Amino acid sequence: MFRVRPPMADDQDIAPQLRRIADALDRLAPTVPAALDLGAADAFLWQAEQGRLHPVTTVSRVDLALLKGIDHVRDILLDNTRRFAAGLPANNALLWGARGMGKSSLVKAVHAAINGEATASLALIEIHREDIESLPRLLECVRGHGRRCLLYCDDLSFDHDDTAYKSLKAVLEGGIEGRPDNVVFYATSNRRHMMPRDMIENERSTAINPSEAVEEKVSLSDRFGLWLGFHACNQDVYLEMIESYAAAYGLDLAAETLRAEAVEWSITRGGRSGRVAWQYIQDLAGRLGKQLAP
Repeated sequence: MFRVRPPMADDQDIAPQLRRIADALDRLAPTVPAALDLGAADAFLWQAEQGRLHPVTTVSRVDLALLKGIDHVRDILLDNTRRFAAGLPANNALLWGARGMGKSSLVKAVHAAINGEATASLALIEIHREDIESLPRLLECVRGHGRRCLLYCDDLSFDHDDTAYKSLKAVLEGGIEGRPDNVVFYATSNRRHMMPRDMIENERSTAINPSEAVEEKVSLSDRFGLWLGFHACNQDVYLEMIESYAAAYGLDLAAETLRAEAVEWSITRGGRSGRVAWQYIQDLAGRLGKQLAP
């Protein structure tokens, strides 16, 4: 006849430890990503660690009509995006050039304009620069999905010893699978080749074959079918931005006073750009007690 041994003190002491170990293992286990729902919003933020898309209900953007001094590149990007939304071939685009001249604002404004023409036709998905190596996972998530996706990376650049650009090159055009038909990639950068000049010069001076080394570095920009350049604006364009914003948001100030203040503001900031114009408008709206409607 067998008798069940009553639990010993040691058994009772170890049970809480086993539970704590089990809880710790549960926390270390990878989270199962939620099912992809590209219909949940018109814009998303790619969260690389969780491998999921976070819906963004309100996008920080400026209306397309308020972007001044960039008419030529605006029309090119708008036409490229419109073709993509219609299911036609379209190019990846690199928006490069002077700081604060509306590169990222244009991407977001074009997305809104296209969705205004055909409701919810495009999903805007932002991927952060530091997560660029996870781009293949993001493409796998959206590949074959019914909705077309505009992938966007702001301020994309690479520094010394940064090899992430190699994986980006393969993803954009060089890999076996290639870019999914329902995806186009837009990036903004202050640098035309997304790498500092001294980095390129260093490669040229130290490589066995200088031309091949430089070509390896700059060939990333070749993966973008569109290169759209943004350049510093003159005072007339800067004042046109100011007057356009003031009219759009109902900021009542005498024209001469508005222009004089705007010029003084640009002098204190050391330059003129769309960003400087917007910062002046925010200051003016605050002084006038006016809200800037989204």
